[in-house]
Amino acid sequence: MDTKAKADRLMQLAQIFRLARVNHWVKNFIVLFPLAFSQHLRDVHGWARALGAMLAFSLVSSAIYAINDVHDRDADRLHPRKRLRPVASGQVSVTAALALAAGFGLAGLATALAVNGFVLSLVAVYVLLQLVYTFWLKGKMLLDVMCIASGFVLRAAGGALAIPVFVSPWLIICTFMLCLFMGFCKRRCEVRTLDDAAQGLHRHVLRGYTPELLTHLITLSAGIAIVSLMLYASSEATVNRFHTVALLYTTPIFIYGVARFAMLCILGRFDDPTDLILRDRPFQITVVVWMAAVISVIRWGQHLGDMARNLAQSGQA
Repeated sequence: MDTKAKADRLMQLAQIFRLARVNHWVKNFIVLFPLAFSQHLRDVHGWARALGAMLAFSLVSSAIYAINDVHDRDADRLHPRKRLRPVASGQVSVTAALALAAGFGLAGLATALAVNGFVLSLVAVYVLLQLVYTFWLKGKMLLDVMCIASGFVLRAAGGALAIPVFVSPWLIICTFMLCLFMGFCKRRCEVRTLDDAAQGLHRHVLRGYTPELLTHLITLSAGIAIVSLMLYASSEATVNRFHTVALLYTTPIFIYGVARFAMLCILGRFDDPTDLILRDRPFQITVVVWMAAVISVIRWGQHLGDMARNLAQSGQA
């Protein structure tokens, strides 16, 4: 194979990589959260099943991205950044994009089936939901963002069914509200990027999302997400499971992460929340510190609880 042929092959692979949006697979790490909160971090088989579910959601997500790019190719050409997407720019044909979507979709469903039937069912529901979003709900205010958030809840539920474990309703509500918050932040980034005329041409629904409305919706969803986490951390079932209320004390870290995410989106520092997640070092550090704190509480919660009781008894003596 000559140099030109190799260069062409690498270019094709790069376009497939971009079409699949592999960098967006970071969103599917939410599938692994049930492993931590269910105290299965040392379960090798649990890790294998959860990672399989994560791969399944990643593959079908890439299929949906390809279908979405085909459906939105004309509107994307009016966007300063999305016009560079493989289909909108003409670097990948519609036929090739749909073929890749079929390949990714079938691979994702096969991977889900290899985990178990429950995960396969959830992945299928996720695909159906995303198709409804692409062809209809994307143009409906509020429902568009609620659909995105529901997709993340299905991912988290998929991780739980892969193990399988029961997930607290409060944790499900917190996940939904946190993802709703991120969805409104995404809309805030889009509104800031485009002027009024371009918003209507690129996506009609953006005309209804004013900066003021989105700021209120971001505040509302962030507040409910934080309260939901606090209710989960202080609930009797959680305290009995981890033998401590120390999980509640990780809330300030969580609040800082949420506040920084909102601040950067409202200020327009990044064009897309995914860029923020991948590029903002303070936010990344916050996520790592919070997860480390949560895992520490889950892993050594009983010891922390015993220490607190011993200190209390010593104080009374």
